[in-house]
Amino acid sequence: MLKKRGFLGGVFSALVLGAMWAPLTVLADDEAPDVLIKRLSVDVLDTIKADKTLRTGELTKIIALVDSRIMPNVNFQRMTASAVGPGWRQASPEQQKRLQDEFKTLLVRTYAGALAQVSDQTIAMKPLRAAPEDKEVVVRTEIKGKGDPIQLDYRLEKTPGVGAGWKIYNLNVLGVWLVETYRSQFAQQINAKGVDGLIDALAEQNKANAKKG
Repeated sequence: MLKKRGFLGGVFSALVLGAMWAPLTVLADDEAPDVLIKRLSVDVLDTIKADKTLRTGELTKIIALVDSRIMPNVNFQRMTASAVGPGWRQASPEQQKRLQDEFKTLLVRTYAGALAQVSDQTIAMKPLRAAPEDKEVVVRTEIKGKGDPIQLDYRLEKTPGVGAGWKIYNLNVLGVWLVETYRSQFAQQINAKGVDGLIDALAEQNKANAKKG
């Protein structure tokens, strides 16, 4: 069974307040990454504060919104592959799909539990340190509300082709990158029981979380 890290609730509390709740619009290819993050951050605050069912973590509604609004702004395949590490290349296409599905379910359930914590927070943007030609950047923000500010940084990549634009593929909360944290957990599971062992562990964790509600 995969153990939850204590800071994960904080990761997703901050994530809820961050740039991953996008409106159903096509983003401009030339929209700067910090502009994107700021615009979506304001959207998430307004959306959650206006919807009581989201604040209470109603899972069916959250999953529908994740699929329609969040995933278009995230390179989730890259996020999952990075979290799995070298084991991703060993996995068959079917195993890769199951890893993405189980990882998504794990994150969404943690995400749902954090929604009730949204109240009067605001987003403060930090200056973007990037050149116009950069294809990967870090956008740094702070979540301000009751208590100490929460550092929340995003790694984004510029993607070409259909749906081109900046996509999120990692998050940093209070100095800890989400993908790297999961990678250490996943590596232990793969070393012990292989890729199928990791899939089974994620599935068991998701079942346990579902029973808790």
